[in-house]
Amino acid sequence: MKRLIIIAVALALAATAAGAAVRPAGLFSDNAVLQQGIAAPVWGFADNGEKVTVKFQAQELSTEAKDGKWMVRLAPLKAGGPFDMTITGSNTIELKNILVGEVWVCSGQSNMAFTLDRADNATQAIAASSDPMLRLFTAPRKASWTPLDDVEASWVLCNPDTAKSFTAVGYFFGRDLRKALNVPVGLIHTSWGGTAAQTWTSPDGFKALPEYAQYVADENAAKGTGANHPSVLYNAMINPLIPYAIKGAIWYQGEANASNAYKYRALFPTMIKSWRDAWGEGSFPFLFVQLAPFAGGQKPLREDSWAELREAQLLTTKTCPNTGMAVITDVGDPTNIHPTRKEPVGGRLALAARKIAYGESIVYSGPIYKGMKVSGGSITLYFDHVGGGLVAKDGDLKGFTIAGTDTKFVNATASIVGGNKVVVSSPSVPNPTAVRYGWANCPVVNLWNKDGLPASPFRTDDFPMVTAPKK
Repeated sequence: MKRLIIIAVALALAATAAGAAVRPAGLFSDNAVLQQGIAAPVWGFADNGEKVTVKFQAQELSTEAKDGKWMVRLAPLKAGGPFDMTITGSNTIELKNILVGEVWVCSGQSNMAFTLDRADNATQAIAASSDPMLRLFTAPRKASWTPLDDVEASWVLCNPDTAKSFTAVGYFFGRDLRKALNVPVGLIHTSWGGTAAQTWTSPDGFKALPEYAQYVADENAAKGTGANHPSVLYNAMINPLIPYAIKGAIWYQGEANASNAYKYRALFPTMIKSWRDAWGEGSFPFLFVQLAPFAGGQKPLREDSWAELREAQLLTTKTCPNTGMAVITDVGDPTNIHPTRKEPVGGRLALAARKIAYGESIVYSGPIYKGMKVSGGSITLYFDHVGGGLVAKDGDLKGFTIAGTDTKFVNATASIVGGNKVVVSSPSVPNPTAVRYGWANCPVVNLWNKDGLPASPFRTDDFPMVTAPKK
């Protein structure tokens, strides 16, 4: 009899252990935010063949685990909460305090990873950060040569203890969205300082670039080394988030690609497309930050490298649908690659989101160069996103240069005409052919619109750059 009892207990323990395998993916924890308005997937892991049932609000969905995984899709949800979610197999898991609202991914390199407690207004911002309707999720830094399917982290409520170590740009973005939309907002932070765009690009997306074909082969042959190899951060820090329902993404990166800025023209849109293809939500809004002014500190930058990278970012807004760019020529630090004024950065990304993602009728961008006309000894420039009109902030216009057919640029006189055009000239260039604005690693510029947003640096020419690949 004693032996039978021991056997029965052992069998019961084995059954319990098997049932305990049912669990949700790491993104589904207490305090999570689910995206409203679309069919939101819920997924996790279980023993093969095990029936899994998810109950949320009035919905009850069941599926069977295959290859150790399961997934259901909730019918589109309305903003609100808090709600509870029950996940049942042979065991039951209850997730508490879940909200439905807007979910955004915050990614990039060190200026996205830059934490709120390092921002210039950290004391005041942290003290005012308590908001139970703003939720934060931070993916741990990890690299992988193969795609991972889970992330070890959990959602937390935004308050002074949690916000201080969260991305400053992401926090200010989320805070401003909360004020504008008055619905719950969830932010998923996944970034790593010093990393290049290629490491955040999916393997399939990266292989679509012919000029990188040999690079892919070479790097795959050198497995085992650093975080900047193709796709290793996508594999470890993006793939585990997919297909969590999101509204869009914000991105602050580019410094690590400035030494090869010309290739960023193709690489960056390819990275964006690789995310969108993998997520399967169509061309979701992808908003990014143009590089701030920086002179290079103790190690000077190559001539024009950051200017050319900014141009690649600007071109992405024209060639890649549903994208927006925050220009921050006014909040850089010539001696610090990590400028501390992050509130305007997050705020301008939030403006772009309100227009591009939510369709608000607002001015969300500073002036963007549209075209030019040569007339005698001057060039007239035309702009999109003029808003209430062009303005020279704090004095006469500065930052403009002009050149003739010799391609030698000299400082130019510029003035606003009619509120929406700029006329540029120089007595030393009687027959001008091209104008540049803010074309420097650390530009000093002051063209804005009256809505309080700075113009993007640009050039009207396509003369070869110092950093352009040799023909």
